[in-house]
Amino acid sequence: MRRPFIAFASLFVCVALFGSGGCSSVPKDPKERAALQTDADKTLTELKQSDPSLESVLGDSAGYAVFPTIGKGGLIIGGGYGRGALYEAGKITGYTDMTQAAIGALIGGQSFTELLVFKSPDALKKFKAGDFSFGAHASAIALNKGAAAESSFKDGVAIFTRANQGLMADASLNGQKFRYTELSAAGDEPAEADVASSRAEPTTRPVD
Repeated sequence: MRRPFIAFASLFVCVALFGSGGCSSVPKDPKERAALQTDADKTLTELKQSDPSLESVLGDSAGYAVFPTIGKGGLIIGGGYGRGALYEAGKITGYTDMTQAAIGALIGGQSFTELLVFKSPDALKKFKAGDFSFGAHASAIALNKGAAAESSFKDGVAIFTRANQGLMADASLNGQKFRYTELSAAGDEPAEADVASSRAEPTTRPVD
């Protein structure tokens, strides 16, 4: 039960400070980064167990971002926040975070998992370069057995979610914005397969 509590605590702080750069896509403490990687690996395993057809979808993708816990809630002013990890060729290559600000009559609170699957290298490149956000027509697929096999990609991206707790009047993905930081830019060693690509100067870019 600790993950939802952390997500909601981070939510209100980060939604308030996001515009002034008050939150980072990377946990500052090495232990927290290691915990995020472990949590992402565990979540990915759970998602594959929930829907075995997800394995082939991920295997055919250019990469995917896993957000173990996104907190969403509030009254009048609300939104969502969560940190995740980006995978390429089955290995974590960077950190990412999602912020979604909203003003309106939001009811209750929700904790959920989100998975973004990038079908093409171009879609993944946009995500990493900071040219990625969700508009009003973005929709997610509720992940259950067989759902991934029936999924469709829009602009090279498929979005999957799994509710963890709570109910929310507004389940829209509209306004979600993402930031990305390469593993080496956070002070962590890249996976062996990514050493060559990490020689270029890594950067952190906001996603509009």
